[in-house]
Amino acid sequence: MISTLLRSTITAVCLAALPLAALADDQAEAAERLNELLSRAQTMTGGFSQMTLSSNGANLQETTGTLALKRPGMFRWHTDPPLEQLLVSDGERIWLYDPDLQQVTIQTVDKRLSHTPALLLSGDVSQLQESFDIDWSKGSSVQDFTLTPKDADSMFDSLRVSFSDGVINDMQMSDPVGQRTNILFRNVELNAPLDDAQFTFEVPDGVDVISE
Repeated sequence: MISTLLRSTITAVCLAALPLAALADDQAEAAERLNELLSRAQTMTGGFSQMTLSSNGANLQETTGTLALKRPGMFRWHTDPPLEQLLVSDGERIWLYDPDLQQVTIQTVDKRLSHTPALLLSGDVSQLQESFDIDWSKGSSVQDFTLTPKDADSMFDSLRVSFSDGVINDMQMSDPVGQRTNILFRNVELNAPLDDAQFTFEVPDGVDVISE
């Protein structure tokens, strides 16, 4: 009787573990595929349009701009007027320059991938599975990845990254207060030579500096 009960218990445990094992395999495959797609772009340039929606779907802000990324960890993200801002990182520091306020904020890079989508695109993505739970859906030419941060201190609750024919097409981010930010990329060029000089920032005269 004990032997029968023990065998039944072991069988039940093994059967219950099968979905978890399958999920782990799916997560590993999704992380490997996303890592492969992101790692193709040692550099990336292009334009973007960005829309931010409130939790009830109201349009809060629309902007356009240009970007340049270079691994590891360097990026330049320029938002066009009238809401002009410049976000620059050399991999160690981040400068956020607001020309309207005549102010630049300087802080040390938090290299956790979940702390900025720009770092996800430009940083070391070899440890994706350590930072995110990842779901993957794929069609003939489009692949969508939904990333849920494991870090409770992340700046977003979920991030969807979409690729078309192997090139990033758009991102959609949901933050802890329910706002959604949609970023559509255009004229994307991969692996063109980029000068490191564009990933540093010289503070203009007369600009207030805030260090964090």
